[in-house]
Amino acid sequence: MNPYEILGVSENASDEEIKRAYRELVKKYHPDKYVNNPLADLAAEKIKEINIAYDTITKQRASGASGYANYSQSNTHNNGDANFSVIVQLINANRLDEAQHELEKIPANSRSAYWYYLMGEVSKRRGWYNNARQYYQTAINMDPSNSTYRYAYESMMHTAQTYTYQSNGRGYRSGDDLCDCCTTLYCADCCCECMGGDLIRCC
Repeated sequence: MNPYEILGVSENASDEEIKRAYRELVKKYHPDKYVNNPLADLAAEKIKEINIAYDTITKQRASGASGYANYSQSNTHNNGDANFSVIVQLINANRLDEAQHELEKIPANSRSAYWYYLMGEVSKRRGWYNNARQYYQTAINMDPSNSTYRYAYESMMHTAQTYTYQSNGRGYRSGDDLCDCCTTLYCADCCCECMGGDLIRCC
């Protein structure tokens, strides 16, 4: 997500307006307000997201970058029939199959850090967080000073962690749950047999 949107300000906002919005959000989601509150973990994640967004904007402005959206839209690269500006438009329109197809047309030896960043964007939108993490990490390794790549990586990790947290809270858990279910049924069957019944006839 655009860090300016997270802070609720325009990309044309002044440094003072950005700082004010940041302080207000930190005050709103400060951990002290959520002590013994079931929303404490979500508030902590929100604070982390706010801090990442503010840090990204600050670094971008210090380096003279014109902004998150402008960077994504204007950073183009012509390579044969490939044009990154067209691919960005496809991603923004959620036409992910087409965007990925265009990206994969670019030869492996011509794939820049921005290529890996865009592949990360496609993977993230598909919910393929492990693939997205790898693409973003490659982009960061190729261009360590790029705050946009780093923000995308950290934002994606936050999204994945939040999804896991919310899924676990609703009972959708992975791992050993199937084994736990089988163990429970087996124990129940044993109890029934002790009382003359038979819950699972095949056992």
